[in-house]
Amino acid sequence: MTQVYFSEARHADDVLRLALGAAQLPTDDLGGPDQMFFSLSDDEELIGFIGLEGSGTDRLLRSLVVLPTRRGKGYGRMLVERLEGVADGAVERLHLLTSGTGEFFRRLGYTDADRDAAPAFIAATAQFTSLCGPRATYLVKDLG
Repeated sequence: MTQVYFSEARHADDVLRLALGAAQLPTDDLGGPDQMFFSLSDDEELIGFIGLEGSGTDRLLRSLVVLPTRRGKGYGRMLVERLEGVADGAVERLHLLTSGTGEFFRRLGYTDADRDAAPAFIAATAQFTSLCGPRATYLVKDLG
């Protein structure tokens, strides 16, 4: 079985920007405060990215992208699970916005939430205020 590596990625990285842009995910706010991005790769190549934004007990899961050639192999799930593992202990809840149906995240334990009830920090992020739009599905997962 191929070894898979999960490591911190620099958010100014051109490859991250290109991957997010190709997946039609926001890049305008990259480099903002309290953002961490992680990459997943194997011995062959890069697989994808995922981000975490914030510094409190509620944080934003953002920018999940699996490269087109690596999709359909469970890597999206792996990226989310690895991020949750990194966040565990310091984070009580992960929040996210998705322009899709949200079904992928629901299968991973995320539940629909009322945008008006989002914590102040989450509601103030660029993802929430402008980049994802009012029709984006808002989901939350309690890590406790």
